[in-house]
Amino acid sequence: MARVSKKTARGRATPKLAKVGPGELLTLLDFVRYGVSRFVEAKLAFAHGTTDPVAEAAFLVCEALHLHPDQFEAFAHARVTAAEGKTILDLLRRRVTTRKPAAYLVNKIYMRGLPFYVDERVIVPRSFIGELLESHFGVDGEAGSLIDDPTSVERVLDLCTGSGCLAVLAAHHFPNAEVDAVDISKGAIEVATRNVGEYRLDDRISLYRGDLFAPLGDNKYDLIITNPPYVDAEGMAALPPECRAEPKLAFDGGADGLDVVRRILRDAPDHLTPDGGLICEIGRGRGLVDEAFPELPLLWLDTEDSEGEVFWISAADLG
Repeated sequence: MARVSKKTARGRATPKLAKVGPGELLTLLDFVRYGVSRFVEAKLAFAHGTTDPVAEAAFLVCEALHLHPDQFEAFAHARVTAAEGKTILDLLRRRVTTRKPAAYLVNKIYMRGLPFYVDERVIVPRSFIGELLESHFGVDGEAGSLIDDPTSVERVLDLCTGSGCLAVLAAHHFPNAEVDAVDISKGAIEVATRNVGEYRLDDRISLYRGDLFAPLGDNKYDLIITNPPYVDAEGMAALPPECRAEPKLAFDGGADGLDVVRRILRDAPDHLTPDGGLICEIGRGRGLVDEAFPELPLLWLDTEDSEGEVFWISAADLG
């Protein structure tokens, strides 16, 4: 999740897409350009797997044509049939008029190149933790590794799992691990169950419905990953329409955004093995976290698209 500051547009007339005549748009690139122009014109917000109008338009064009996003460049100058063009234009129109995240329109999002099913029961996944699993949990003492050997990890917990995408990525990255995933939302568990099943990981990923650690008993883990609700009251009031289409429960972190984070840090020591650790995404709330927990030696991690939005702390440092 990302903290947002854009104010919700109210009382504005529903935008309409300019009419396109037969043969005016020919290639995939033509449709992407058209989509970008319409998205910019409509002042859409982008924070749901794509971060700008170009990437969003390319994503929708590829989905309409049953192409993986990585295939766009290869087919950018290929011509689109009339029927395909209508499908693309309909998707672009719905993105503008409904202001729903693109992922909800096609029921799909990609994390680290893997497709996952999503709908309005879950927040659209856009966590940086997927990248960090690859970059900071290496092999044979690789520089920057937090856990040197992924094969040594036997148990992983994904708190606030939502669609289950991080649990699936963790199962892929830690081949010998059993993964538990928890969410308080019945709908989220239903979506996660579908994704776990599609990757045939039912034998390695166990899903629990409940409040954080409550359904886990005395289970202990080598690694806990979590992307909890962390939007503060001011941010909740300023959510753009795209974010308002998502479950409020997945955003709302209380007055200062740290209600759930405090509970996780309080209880995590009881569920970590001695050599384990916790990785937690907090968005742009680093200052608040550092102020709230000055006694904790948090290690802030960067990714290609973020700086200091995820922290790591070892079990030993949590006490």
